[in-house]
This record gives sequence, C-alpha cells and structure tokens, in this order.
Amino acid sequence: MARNIELKARDLDPAGSLQASLDLGAEDHGWLQQLDTYFRVPHGRLKLREQDGDAQLIYYERSDEAIERESQYRIVPVEDPDGLKDALGAALGILVAVEKSRRLLIWRNVRIHLDDVPGLGSFIELEAVVEPDSDLSGEYANVAELRGALDIRDERILAGGYSDELLRVGT
Repeated sequence: MARNIELKARDLDPAGSLQASLDLGAEDHGWLQQLDTYFRVPHGRLKLREQDGDAQLIYYERSDEAIERESQYRIVPVEDPDGLKDALGAALGILVAVEKSRRLLIWRNVRIHLDDVPGLGSFIELEAVVEPDSDLSGEYANVAELRGALDIRDERILAGGYSDELLRVGT
C-alpha cells in the first residue's frame, strides 16, 4: 500500500495559515469540494470520496494518536459512485458522511489542506507523500518544519479524523 505521514489540527487562523504556507513557497491549487462517506468496517477505514465530478474508494489504516503518524492507504477510481455507495451501504452500513471545502496547497512533497468542515470548524492537515523506498526521515522532517512555520501546537492536534469528530459531537 502507499504511505504518507500526516498530521491534522484545528486551525485557529485559516487566513494566517494560508499566508504562512504561501510565504514558504507552497503552490496554491485552489478549492476542492469533497464528500466522504464512511462505511462500517472491522478494521481500518473505508470511505467513498466524491470530489468535483470524480470519485475514489479509499481504504486506509493509521493509529489514532495526536501526533505526526504514518498512514497506509489504497485508492481505487470509481465509475459509479451512487451504485457503489448503495451497495456498500447495504452490505456494511454507512457510519457517517463528511462534507468539506478544502484549499489545497503543495510544498515540497507535502499536501497542505486548509479545510472547512460544517459543524466542526476549520482545520489544517499535512500529508507528506512517501516514496516506496523511504525511511520516513525526510517526510517527518518536512512535516516538522511546516508544523513549526504554521505554529501547530500539541493541544490543537486531532487523534482521529473528521468522521470521528462528527460522531463525537453527534452531527
């Protein structure tokens, strides 16, 4: 499976995070509208992502710790998202759906996501893409550098994901 190093945190100053990212030289790739439908699975996480007319089934595994952490994932393009959502919903059950507006920036090998999630607020997510033969040191170093530049403090880091937060608050 593919891997990345990721970190997700509450963003108390989205405009400041955008400016700091641009000041570091991040490339702005604009806004994305995403709908992630999570299905009940015995381990890992399985979601159908619908984004700007495209869809992907994404399976991933990661620890639920409030730190930078490795995520292993597999992405499969989907031709019929409505049919797949109906089939997986019937077979597994739908856990929760997460809507978000995402501003995508790219710095080195790191995807910077500035996310707005209705019912939850603003977040920043860092995803350092890992090359197959990497020992992860470069990816962790890039995330650490961004974390410092964006002033992401420990108390703002999420252990889980948006789906966990929505389930926690009952939205």
